[in-house]
Amino acid sequence: MLVAVAGGRLQGIEASYLAHKGGWEVRLLDRESTPPALGMCDEFFQTDVTEMESFREAIRGVDCIIPALENTEVLETMTREAMRVGVPVAIDLDAYRISSSKVRSNRLFSQIGVPQPTAWPRCGFPVVAKPDDGSGSRGVRVFGSAKEMEEAEKPDLSDGSWVLQEFVEGRTFSLEVLGFREKYFPLQITDLFMDGGYDCKRVTAPTILSPELCSDFERISVDIAQALELKGIMDVEVVLKGHALKVLEIDARLPSQTPTAAFWSTGLNMVEMLGNIFVSQDFELPKVGKASGVVYEHIVISPGVLEIAGEHIMTGYGPLRVVPEFFGADEAITSYGNDRDHWVASLVCAESELSAAQKKMEGVIGEIRRRFRIERMLDSSPARVVSAIEGSL
Repeated sequence: MLVAVAGGRLQGIEASYLAHKGGWEVRLLDRESTPPALGMCDEFFQTDVTEMESFREAIRGVDCIIPALENTEVLETMTREAMRVGVPVAIDLDAYRISSSKVRSNRLFSQIGVPQPTAWPRCGFPVVAKPDDGSGSRGVRVFGSAKEMEEAEKPDLSDGSWVLQEFVEGRTFSLEVLGFREKYFPLQITDLFMDGGYDCKRVTAPTILSPELCSDFERISVDIAQALELKGIMDVEVVLKGHALKVLEIDARLPSQTPTAAFWSTGLNMVEMLGNIFVSQDFELPKVGKASGVVYEHIVISPGVLEIAGEHIMTGYGPLRVVPEFFGADEAITSYGNDRDHWVASLVCAESELSAAQKKMEGVIGEIRRRFRIERMLDSSPARVVSAIEGSL
């Protein structure tokens, strides 16, 4: 199958990587001349997907379009034109419009009884402020007191374009749900680790959550998918507060990072399953045996320094490529070789058990530090973090 990936940044990297793992050909579309995913495609069309003539030429002969961008107007324009020429676009725009707004998402959670952090001003400090239309860590601010909130340089938080709620200290977890026509499958729960800017720097699997909490997470996620009448894929992110989960956000689109971790742990290819839903209007969930242990981690190298950081680093070092057996890692998505002094890599380490995968990753980091004579290592975390994981998990 020939799939067009529309967008060459973080989601485009994910889509291209997993499409190739499924044996598909990838035609990348991006308005930039050298997007990060350029080195991970079979064909490249530099095009603005809102310019209809060039877009129609770029999707000629493709079986499906995987959107890898987050602009609602662009997605709507692209989908309308693709439908005119009979090419399916693997996104549910109605669900996406809700998930792309934290205000609308939180309203849905309230309507169906989904647990979520308490809204300001009914909660105490610390308080987190999130832009309504942002995803992930973009624009997120945390305020420890009323004085800190009042004195901070920020946009007007009272104009309805922000969501303010309690900042919940705890571990965060992610789960994708896939399906349509009331037939929904929760896939694999992954554990997320944030850097100092609340951007995800590491994903591990399988989860440390207890079977009971896993069941709660799966039930909550399927409830949301059913309420959205989802067709396609949705990512749900939660935080553990005490012994209960609270939903932080949803994204009704292909996410980044967690699908790759789940692929290496279970063999489940979310891009392949997503494409089949829209091309053949059906799919079967493959049987999964015992999940492998996986650590998926992002690093940036500069002279004398190795930093483990959020995935945003992967978009600033030019085209990326896939390299197997990378300094002891099973595989890497990296710019290494473009500039030997400054480069980035998303590292995959897999073993039969998570503890062994973690040990392998430590060895990879150690080998890179030895090879490049790196003395300084940075690995930041949010200022407020949970101190320990309760034994009852």
